[in-house]
Amino acid sequence: MFSFYYTSLLDFDSMMINSINARGTANSTWIILAGLAVLLAGFFVVSLQVGAVAVSVPEVLSIMLHQVGGGADNFTLQQERVLLHIRLPRVVLGMVVGAALGVSGASLQGLFRNPLVEPGLIGVSSGAALFAVVAIVFGTSIQGIWGAAFTSSFFLPVFSFVGGLVATMLTYTLGHRQGKTDITILILGGIAINALAGALVGLVLYFADDAALRSFTFWSMGDLGGASWSRMSIALPMVLLPTLALTLLRDQLNALSLGEAEAYHLGVNVEQVKYLVILLSSMAVGASVSLTGMIGFIGLVVPHILRLAFGPDHHVVLPGAMLTGAIVLLLADLSARTVVIPSELPIGIVTALLGAPFFIWLLLNAKKKRII
Repeated sequence: MFSFYYTSLLDFDSMMINSINARGTANSTWIILAGLAVLLAGFFVVSLQVGAVAVSVPEVLSIMLHQVGGGADNFTLQQERVLLHIRLPRVVLGMVVGAALGVSGASLQGLFRNPLVEPGLIGVSSGAALFAVVAIVFGTSIQGIWGAAFTSSFFLPVFSFVGGLVATMLTYTLGHRQGKTDITILILGGIAINALAGALVGLVLYFADDAALRSFTFWSMGDLGGASWSRMSIALPMVLLPTLALTLLRDQLNALSLGEAEAYHLGVNVEQVKYLVILLSSMAVGASVSLTGMIGFIGLVVPHILRLAFGPDHHVVLPGAMLTGAIVLLLADLSARTVVIPSELPIGIVTALLGAPFFIWLLLNAKKKRII
């Protein structure tokens, strides 16, 4: 396992250094990002139209104009309500969560200098899942102790978000020694925290009734169907702010790709960058998981798509991961909503079906390089 990890790390280092030395112009970066933005805008419009209730582009425009006092009423009341209160918040949530998962995965892969790293490695997803199942199973008891404030629709998202942060901070504490963060110990600590959280989830589920067990099962498979403007008004800033902050660390991550010693001599505060990447990633992913449940493989697949297409320069990869993550999750959501109309599949199943074959291909490719 460890020889495979270090072989992948060395291959990744070599790829990063060669790419940074051959980095393109700023104009080419903007062209790539503009192209991804146009593609995202196209999928955004398609996502607003497609579903059990069809809404054409003219009808979408009419509904939007009607909200500001203009446009013709060439749409039904059902179409208006579906678009404004169900489909639009769902699509916006999908874009934001996809962007957060994509840029978090890209940042952590750059920090660990390993292409097989994904956000769940630092324990944030398992910690969020543990606190979520506690909230679902013991919510009534918590209500009796603390009052009705914990029965609001914000309870589960906030509680699972706190769980993700707690697990991540435990992992970071395990990897932090004498003022420095040991990446290898951090990874091993994340594996241990994930295993412990998984065991505790199983223990809590042992005491769950059928309704709580069913609720957690659907939550763990991922779903954008619970999107609403009231929930997102508080939760979206918790996702967007760390996501945007991660894109500002592109120069530091490029320097770290050369090695910690080289980055230090280039003036990078290595320990501060490690702390910021881990903290911001845990915040973005924890808030995302709290809103949508477990959605896997976005943080692993999206950075690889970008690196294979454009190289691993973080000036392209980080903002590109935001846009591509949003695109991929919108595509997955479209598939989830249309394959079994009028029902829908949990989006976590769709992303796993798309991401798992890609991950297997990565493993086979790394195995081939190791043999050679």
